Amino acid sequence: MVGISVSRRGRMLKIQRSANGQVVLTLSGRIQAENVGELQRLLELERVGRGLILDLKDVTLVDRDAVRFLARCEVGSIELKNCPAYIREWIEKEGGPSNRRKLRKC
Repeated sequence: MVGISVSRRGRMLKIQRSANGQVVLTLSGRIQAENVGELQRLLELERVGRGLILDLKDVTLVDRDAVRFLARCEVGSIELKNCPAYIREWIEKEGGPSNRRKLRKC
């Protein structure tokens, strides 16, 4: 298991990686626009021939950019595990039929 912490002005996102056939990135804390680029980079490093899961069990807060990022991840076949209900509902609203084209790549 590998852990990474991303902190800006007291806002913390913790990322823990584990792998056993599939790669699981467990996210804890806040996911905000400033974290999306780093998460994207980590996902690109992991995408070679493995199933990829983002475990959101310990996510406490997201902003709109983070929700759009998570929606793109699902469109790109990345599983969102333990997704809090409010995030799931927001993803569904952001990923509605008129927004599908905007969500193509994670």
